[in-house]
Amino acid sequence: MARLYLFVEGPTEQTFVDNVIRPHLATSGVYMQPAVKIAHARRRGVVHRGGGRKYQPMRDDIVRFTRQERGDDVFFSTLIDLYAIAPEFPGLAAAERFRVDPYQRVQSLQNAWSSDITDRRFIPFLALHEFETFLFVKPEEFAPFYANQPRQIANLRQITNQHNSPELINDGEHTAPSKRIIQEFPDYERAKAAVGPQVAERIGLRAIRDCCPHFDAWVKRLESLGSVAQ
Repeated sequence: MARLYLFVEGPTEQTFVDNVIRPHLATSGVYMQPAVKIAHARRRGVVHRGGGRKYQPMRDDIVRFTRQERGDDVFFSTLIDLYAIAPEFPGLAAAERFRVDPYQRVQSLQNAWSSDITDRRFIPFLALHEFETFLFVKPEEFAPFYANQPRQIANLRQITNQHNSPELINDGEHTAPSKRIIQEFPDYERAKAAVGPQVAERIGLRAIRDCCPHFDAWVKRLESLGSVAQ
């Protein structure tokens, strides 16, 4: 059985990973430790976690774990938003030439991250463009949390229908997936850590994978670790 450490940006992703991805991977022979919120600072020997907006603390955190866990059956991955990524992230300037193709751009950044960590067991993943992308797969699942607001849900559905995949909803300051949800449901801004993972769980991993090819490829890679470790 493979063991996996998965670093996430914050509590929203942490709950989603622990409740949805972790039990799914267990069926493929991959034991995932409880998701770890990525470091954003280290002061006086204390690691402060959650954020994903500063690259060096993230890098140091991952490297620290890889040095502590040397086994060939141990792997490391991430669920960090591409939206508002750290300005010092490796390969960021070079990836701008792929701005018109989000899939090429995110792959270029993941390759640069992998090269910077220099551990073959590290499997970087950046969400296109953030966790809330997954919620656009079926925005109707917001209904139990925001009752009697069909117009707002219809507005979100219209956005989904305008894109070949929810992953292609852009990462503008006011048009990123989370910003569009907040425009319709202002309460989501303070409630997303609770509401977001529940909506994603209602949508279901299979539906999210079917609509989000970049995410699906990552999950397939994690599933394959079970056979690699045998």
